[in-house]
Amino acid sequence: MSKLMSKAKIGLIQMCSTEVLQHNLDYIEQQVKTLSEQGCKVVVTPENCLMFADKESYQALAEPIGTGPVQQALSSIAAKYGTWLIIGSFPTKASAEKLYSTCLVYDDLGLLVTSYNKIHLFDVDVDDEHGSYRESDTFAHGSEVRVVDTPAGKLGLSICYDVRFANLYREMRIAGAEVIIVAAAFTAVTGEAHWETLLRARAIENQVWVIGVGQCGYHSHSRQTWGHSMIIDPWGSKLTQSAMTPGNLQADIDLSEVERVRHLMPVSGHFHSL
Repeated sequence: MSKLMSKAKIGLIQMCSTEVLQHNLDYIEQQVKTLSEQGCKVVVTPENCLMFADKESYQALAEPIGTGPVQQALSSIAAKYGTWLIIGSFPTKASAEKLYSTCLVYDDLGLLVTSYNKIHLFDVDVDDEHGSYRESDTFAHGSEVRVVDTPAGKLGLSICYDVRFANLYREMRIAGAEVIIVAAAFTAVTGEAHWETLLRARAIENQVWVIGVGQCGYHSHSRQTWGHSMIIDPWGSKLTQSAMTPGNLQADIDLSEVERVRHLMPVSGHFHSL
């Protein structure tokens, strides 16, 4: 179990992000202020929280990791309200042509302590108004698992489509994860069908807390996301859940539950390679 503390309050910001950076940034700061005043030690935002747009817009917004005015603004928010801030995804520069979809983790002093580049890119056809999604046209694949010590325990980082790939979460568990973040912009169609099931499966398989925080509502006439952010305990039970409107939710993360569930059902000791 994490040596930092056994209990911590974690806050989630569900968003309907737009193409306007300052609008999204202002909303994040407003919600961080509210959640920090309510005692949250860690605050998590969804995928595409700073901008929900297109390839050209992401390329214009992108910064080298660890530098740039947007990342400085995020650092300042974390430091101002004295809370860890996890940015679900932000476009960072991978090369002249490609970007990474990067999760950023700031501590309560505003320091960027780690980042995670999305490994699994959403190249899928969906039966909705948008139809075809091709993240690889804009982004490069990440390659490294990330687990970081925070006041809410050892957090494994993941982004949206990653949640369908169970082996990634097993690697996080092996690396010591007690809590897993899934920052998402699930489509309304795939979200209704699979979002809760996948989150609960990852919690049950790995006996970890799972924090699923999503985009919600219409971002354009053809882009609708599912919302329904939720916090799931290591037994797979939902503690709290939002619906399909922007807002926040919070819950106390008790890391002793991880230890208790793993002791009662020691599945990691029963694993056998085939």
